[in-house]
Amino acid sequence: MGDKGARVVNLGNRYFYRIELPTLTPREMKFLKRVKDAAIKEAKVELRGLTKEQVKQRMLFAVLEIMDRLRGELELPPEKREKLAELIVNDMVGYGLLEPLLEDDEIEEIMVIGPKRPVYVFHRKYGMLETNVVFQDPQEIVNIIQRIASSVGRRIDASSPLLDARLPDGSRVNATLSPPALDGPTLTIRKFKKDPLTVVDLIRFNTMSSEVAAFLWLMVDGFGISPKNILIAGGTGSGKTTTLNALAVFIRERERVITIEDTAELQLPIKHLVRFEVRPPSIEGRGEIDMNTLLKNTLRMRPDRIIIGEVRGEEAKTLFTAMNTGHNGTLATLHANSARECITRLTNEPMNVPLIMIPALDLIVMQARFTREGKGSVRRITEVTEVDGLREGTVALSKLYEYDPLDDTIKDTGTPSELKQELARQAGVSVEEVNRELERRRLVLDYLVTNNIREIYEVRRWVESYYSQPDTTLKKIETSLRTVAAEASAGE
Repeated sequence: MGDKGARVVNLGNRYFYRIELPTLTPREMKFLKRVKDAAIKEAKVELRGLTKEQVKQRMLFAVLEIMDRLRGELELPPEKREKLAELIVNDMVGYGLLEPLLEDDEIEEIMVIGPKRPVYVFHRKYGMLETNVVFQDPQEIVNIIQRIASSVGRRIDASSPLLDARLPDGSRVNATLSPPALDGPTLTIRKFKKDPLTVVDLIRFNTMSSEVAAFLWLMVDGFGISPKNILIAGGTGSGKTTTLNALAVFIRERERVITIEDTAELQLPIKHLVRFEVRPPSIEGRGEIDMNTLLKNTLRMRPDRIIIGEVRGEEAKTLFTAMNTGHNGTLATLHANSARECITRLTNEPMNVPLIMIPALDLIVMQARFTREGKGSVRRITEVTEVDGLREGTVALSKLYEYDPLDDTIKDTGTPSELKQELARQAGVSVEEVNRELERRRLVLDYLVTNNIREIYEVRRWVESYYSQPDTTLKKIETSLRTVAAEASAGE
């Protein structure tokens, strides 16, 4: 499983990630170095304006030409010659032995923990895996780190041994050098998924049910009248950003959306979109642009929606001030392990949101990652909780949905939703009509899941189609379902 010969191997008591690495004789290793040195000195390739893949392809041709010229020193079989040429190119313009790992879209994270130690990966299906990739020389790791730093206009060395950056493709990188890295240089790459997961994927993966998804759809949209302020909370790696990205697809096309992130990860199919990313201070300690500064600037830009990648500092107070003065439909994430802990974190250092402002928040969606036997690492929405105002000096919370680990489902608690009643009043309809609307939206989502309509722009097209022509969209779905049922009946 994976690209270019990479596969996950079951070793009985654990899984292992193996990539095809050519075994080299001392003579071949010497030849490899000779070719690489010649390529560095001689390869003249016009690289400006080319993509990474185009650069690699041109360099590959140049390296193969050098190999042909030096054929008298060592004759290689064609297949091995090609593999060695790829190794040289990856080392020169790519990320060396990490390239096959970067090319596998099933890998979420790559972790280099030092020389002479295995590289680890976090696989979307199998979780944390050891690999057969080992850097023998610490300088190999340092070279990759410095290449990354150079590509993003940053510096990392003994005087500034920490790097937190984003690759051109959106992947997030953290690197450390000695002296803080005691066992040698480290590198962690959180990969950018080219094809983002959508609400359809989250339903299929059982992260949430279609009932919960329909409820969240209605809350994000608010009938186009009163969208709700929603916080998605959970631990590290629980999938908060993925869920945030999936829910943002429900924002109507006419709205102006502004996103603020530490590292740009969101992939939103929204036309009127302005994206901001914080800037860390320079080595001299100047030039920092933090999230609070960006948020204050955003409030002067007439946003319909504000989306914050992660709330964790003084920007929380600014955000809640905005929510209390009419900026509805905010989406954000927060590190916390329960809805009650969210409130505690918001109202204490370093966020310091006044308790009286908290009721501007409407919903808390809790998410967690854990291991289930036979399923490996899974992510689940564990509760959906309404914020019901202040009572006797504390924030009142009502849990609407709760995860049941016994049967791996999220269930309605039976607690009446104040938000449904509020939405009914704002839209001038009955609560029964709100419930019927939820069922209609659930039907749309179930149809997309059944027919594997999951690509983000396709999901967006169906959502917008429902907004503009709900009856026509539902009729199309019902006609399709009847056709499928008739064909199944005829087949029997």
